[in-house]
Amino acid sequence: MGGLELEGGINGKDPSNTPQKHSKFRYNSPLVQVALIGLVCFCCPGMFNALSGMGGGGQVDPTAVNNANTALYTTFAVFGVLGGGIYNILGPHLTLFAGCSTYVLYAGSFLYYNHYHHQTFAIVAGAFLGIGAGLLWAAQGAIMTSYPPHDRKGVYISMFWSIFNMGGVIGGLIPFILNFNRTTAVSVNDGTYIGFMVFMSIGTVISLGILHPSRVIRDDGSRCTNIKYSNVTTECIEILKLFMNWKMLLMIPASWGSNFFYSYQFNNVNGVLFNLRTRGLNNVFYWGAQMIGSLFIGYLMDFTFKSRRARGLFGITVVGVLGTGIWVGGLKKQLDYSRDNEPATKLDFKDGSDFAGPFVLYFSYGLLDAMFQSMVYWIIGALADDSEILSRYAGFYKGVQSAGAAVAWQIDAHKVPFLIQLIVNWVLTTISYPLLAVLVILAVKDDKEAGKGESKEGEGRAAVHSLH
Repeated sequence: MGGLELEGGINGKDPSNTPQKHSKFRYNSPLVQVALIGLVCFCCPGMFNALSGMGGGGQVDPTAVNNANTALYTTFAVFGVLGGGIYNILGPHLTLFAGCSTYVLYAGSFLYYNHYHHQTFAIVAGAFLGIGAGLLWAAQGAIMTSYPPHDRKGVYISMFWSIFNMGGVIGGLIPFILNFNRTTAVSVNDGTYIGFMVFMSIGTVISLGILHPSRVIRDDGSRCTNIKYSNVTTECIEILKLFMNWKMLLMIPASWGSNFFYSYQFNNVNGVLFNLRTRGLNNVFYWGAQMIGSLFIGYLMDFTFKSRRARGLFGITVVGVLGTGIWVGGLKKQLDYSRDNEPATKLDFKDGSDFAGPFVLYFSYGLLDAMFQSMVYWIIGALADDSEILSRYAGFYKGVQSAGAAVAWQIDAHKVPFLIQLIVNWVLTTISYPLLAVLVILAVKDDKEAGKGESKEGEGRAAVHSLH
């Protein structure tokens, strides 16, 4: 079958066929491998998030970062969709190493911009980062959703999200500390960008420690996939099928909207309302809120009900209710200012009650982001149990997500009113909830059904190498 090799015994079990106790802390355990991919994302996307979260990439004029991020998310949209197929062909080492290295280039482009104010380098670096991010996030999605046991995917997703967003927390501290005494500064200093580049370089090296899914063994002795390598023809066919897959079509509003709000929150809330050093501090709490949100929703979607389908619906309901409340709070604050009537004085963290309300709102946005995305990843992980299939699903999710983000950054670059941006973000997330509920009802099996169905389905996939 053109480059396919099967590993392991029947149903992907350990070939010894004897019951074994496997330590959770083995290097080839799902726990250690998901923790490692969390560290990679801590160093690379985590630091990128901290850089973006400062508003304007730490610059007084957000034009360069808006255009760079448009290029980034345009190429990300293409390579996000293709990333799953590339991961299935190249495996994790080449895919992740290539993806991580582009983050270093992107941070370096803003170090260059700090001196010369030529945005061409930043735009080109953004386009390269979009390619690299597509590869990294497709690999990450496959690892995070397929390595864990199917009844504990929420816990593993929460663990990943917490480690990953600790990168945003540390990354927020970098500009806060390095610019603490620069209360009137409008752009961050060189040391801030150099600090980001150091962390991103470390993440690139750590990525080489991720094992191929065929070498990862769960505690029950099962392997994460039977398939050793795929081929270009197969992956092209399977990726094209995703655009006719009703499960993926139901996910499009959630995928499109799940990064759409970043340009609004980073540039037009954090960037407009707060001074430079406070923006860094806010990001510490924004990404810290993500850790809390992911742990909370991961627990709900793994432990609240016996039925996996019921847990999925409950999680969607909780996120929907909390999300609505948070956007209502955002609307109330947004009515106080506009693009043509920005606050005369930027808020500082020492401003007491004036600072508290907008700070809580920004914190809540971070909470909602993690809950929304962790919920979607849980649903993706519940649709299948095989690394190869889930790498394509995750790639499709990230591709559509990035297309939405590319549009969002250009909307902000074209000076669309803040209020309209908020309403569009609110509508996109609200539309997602009923469609995700339908997906859970129709496609998510309960644990016992999944345990039986997925192994048979997985054997069929190994034989015919197709989604359906």
